[in-house]
Amino acid sequence: MLLRQLEYLVALARERHFARAAAACFVSQPSLSAGIRKLERELDVPIVQHGARFQGLTPEGERVLLWAHRILGDRDALQQEIAAMHGRLTGTLRLGAIPTALTVTSLLTTPFCERHPEAGVRLESLSSREIMRRLAEFEIDAALTYLDDETLQGVHKLPLYEERYVLLTPEDEPVTADGDGDGYAGSPGDSDGYAGSTGDGEEVVSWSQAARLPLCLLSPRMRNRRILDGLFAADGASVSPAVESDTVDGLYAHLASGRWSSVISHAWLHMFGIPAGMRVVRLHGDGDSRPRVGLVFAAHEPRPAMVRALLEVAEGARVRDSLDELLSAHLGS
Repeated sequence: MLLRQLEYLVALARERHFARAAAACFVSQPSLSAGIRKLERELDVPIVQHGARFQGLTPEGERVLLWAHRILGDRDALQQEIAAMHGRLTGTLRLGAIPTALTVTSLLTTPFCERHPEAGVRLESLSSREIMRRLAEFEIDAALTYLDDETLQGVHKLPLYEERYVLLTPEDEPVTADGDGDGYAGSPGDSDGYAGSTGDGEEVVSWSQAARLPLCLLSPRMRNRRILDGLFAADGASVSPAVESDTVDGLYAHLASGRWSSVISHAWLHMFGIPAGMRVVRLHGDGDSRPRVGLVFAAHEPRPAMVRALLEVAEGARVRDSLDELLSAHLGS
């Protein structure tokens, strides 16, 4: 059995097309097909459902594919381990991230590349379910995601920060002077102590007040939006945004017009900042529920050199402190 034959199988399962799989492996289609047939003869099982076109793998083929991913992953890890033993890390760190955490990845990848100049980074935006599949199939080394996600099984976790939510709204948008008696707006003399500002004059609004604004939010299929919907509901409000986007940059593209407001994660300020003509306002009760975001990686031993190197960087990166300091600076401006 040759590792090359396993690479052919992995490519075929990924591309689901013989010609595309051959092109991905830089071989002719007859060569790829011959390699798959030789693997079937050696294992004495049918791997591919044979026909004029690719129709999928047999049950035996699916099991062989799992082992192929593991064997090729171990091959890559061995190469990295030997390089690390000689004082250098080579190869590519394959890092995934949910879309809402992509904005902070440079806090890890930049120091990683500075510390390991002979290594590269390949960053991909992935859903939480895709992250689990790619980790299980040795296609990524680690990922940034919500750590309380129920799909996370068989992985180790390293917390990096807790998401904090703030209102991003036009500078001239009145959000605290609605006089509705809900206890979060009104004059500085209100007895509840919020009255639209903190004791040091910092503006504070309620989730129900924010829900009345013309909002631009992520779409409901995004975990961030479902978290926000729960926080709005906890304050007795439902939200019907005027604009929904499935990407953070799509959301910010609308905010730049100065027409919309949004509830954002403070982590997005690291990449996008505050659009001209807008301000950041603290939301009351933000500290009650702060989902944790962190690194996840497969619970395999020995731990690959690439993963060890990333964890060393992450533990010294001060991601939480950096994001909190950035938010404080924006709130104080």
